[in-house]
Amino acid sequence: MIVVSDTSPINYLVLVDQIDRLHDLYHRVIIPSSVYAELQAPATPPAVHAWLEGQPAWLEVVSLSRTPDSGLDYLGAGERDAITLAEDLHADRLLIDDRDGRREASQRDLFVIGTLGVLAVSAERGLLDLTDVIDRLRATTFRASPRLLTALVKRYGQEGSSSEPRKRHID
Repeated sequence: MIVVSDTSPINYLVLVDQIDRLHDLYHRVIIPSSVYAELQAPATPPAVHAWLEGQPAWLEVVSLSRTPDSGLDYLGAGERDAITLAEDLHADRLLIDDRDGRREASQRDLFVIGTLGVLAVSAERGLLDLTDVIDRLRATTFRASPRLLTALVKRYGQEGSSSEPRKRHID
């Protein structure tokens, strides 16, 4: 399975101590070099810097082989490059939280999953306690409606199935 990620899912999964769920679910995650640079930015939380210093073998950083098309110029560098890389690699999943980036990726027929989707699938598979993780996520700068977070905990907090939801979008 080919999985490409933008900055936000990696950032927040590190902050809630669930970054290993990416390896558990997908075994390998590819990021464009611009996402790697964003993860190294001075404003990035120290926990993310520390995690990146010991970068796991399952995280692969690649340079784009082409210039992104100008239709993506309204997005940030990470979102733009992650979408471009996902298209070039015919990725099975694109991990992205940015609303505009998600919309653009969907229009380009990419399968989109965000931080909350990764957490929900992980909870379904019994890999984490979603109630606890959502509480930790609320303590970060992650933005999601309280209603959505409550609904996720109700749906995936205790019971789950053994397969990934087949929705086009999983927040």
